[in-house]
Amino acid sequence: MFKNRNWLKLFTMCFLCISMSSAQKKVKVILLSGQSNMAGAGNYDNLDSEIKNRIVKASKTVRLSFNGEEAKPLSYYDNKPSEKYNFKNRFGPELLLGVSLAEKYPNQEFLVVKKSMGGTALYGAWNPNWTLQKSEAVEKGEKKHHLKLYSTHIQDIKQNLDLIEKEGKTYTIIGLCWMQGENDAAKEVSARSYKVNLKELHNAYKRDLNLEKLPFVIGQINSTYGRFKEGPDMVRQAMADFCKENKNAILLKTTTNRKWKDYPKHTDNVHYNAEGQKRLGIAFGKKIIKLNK
Repeated sequence: MFKNRNWLKLFTMCFLCISMSSAQKKVKVILLSGQSNMAGAGNYDNLDSEIKNRIVKASKTVRLSFNGEEAKPLSYYDNKPSEKYNFKNRFGPELLLGVSLAEKYPNQEFLVVKKSMGGTALYGAWNPNWTLQKSEAVEKGEKKHHLKLYSTHIQDIKQNLDLIEKEGKTYTIIGLCWMQGENDAAKEVSARSYKVNLKELHNAYKRDLNLEKLPFVIGQINSTYGRFKEGPDMVRQAMADFCKENKNAILLKTTTNRKWKDYPKHTDNVHYNAEGQKRLGIAFGKKIIKLNK
C-alpha cells in the first residue's frame, strides 16, 4: 500500500512537471495592423523611468516582429528625425500592450506581429480582396497603388509561426488589434463601404490563419481630414456597429473632443503622442485580456 502511494505521488509530480513545461513552451501571439497611429509617433524618451523599467522587464517574455523584421525583445524602433517629429526612438501601442500582457501573465511567452503603414486604406492596400482599381481609387501615389498590406501581413505572421514551431514550441493566436480608418473616411466610396470591408478583413484573417474565431479589438478613429465631411462619423459608426454585431469584437472608444483628454495627441491633431500611445497600448491590452476570459 505504501509503495502504491509513493508511485501515485511520483506520477502526479511528473504529470504536473510535464504540464507546466508544455504551458511554458506555448507562445501566445497577438496581431497588430493599421496605418500611422498603429505605426506610432510616440517619443520613447518622453516616457518616465518607471514605465521604461516595466517595458524592459516585459521584453524578457514579449517579442516583437515589426513589418517583416526578425522578432526581437519588445522595444522602440528607430525613427528618422524630421521637422514634424524630431526624435529618434519611436513607438506605437505595442509597448504598453506588451507590458499589460506580461504583467497579467508573468510566466507566459508572447509574440506580437505588427504590420503598419501611414496613409493607407482598408478599401485599398489593406483589402483582402485587393484590386489595382480599388487601390488607385483611394491610395495616394504610384508606390501605394501596388501595396498589398493584408497579404504581406499574413506572410509575416506565417513566417513567425513557422519559426516558433522550429524552436520546438506551439502557439495560439489570441487576438487582432486594428488601428486604422482615417484614410477610408477621407473618401465617400471607402467610408460608405467600411463596415462591409471590416467584416471581410476579420473573416480573411480567420480563413487564412485557419482560426475558428479571432478576438478583434478595433481602435476608433477621431481625426478629420479629406473632402468627404461625413466620412469620419460614418467610419466611427461603422466600427461601433460591427462590434455590436460580432461577439468576438470589441470597440476601443475615442472622443472627438479636440482637447484629446482620453488619448493625447501631437499638435497635428492626428497622431497620438507618447502619453496617447501609452494609454492606447494599455487599453488594447485590457481589451485583449477581456476577450480571452
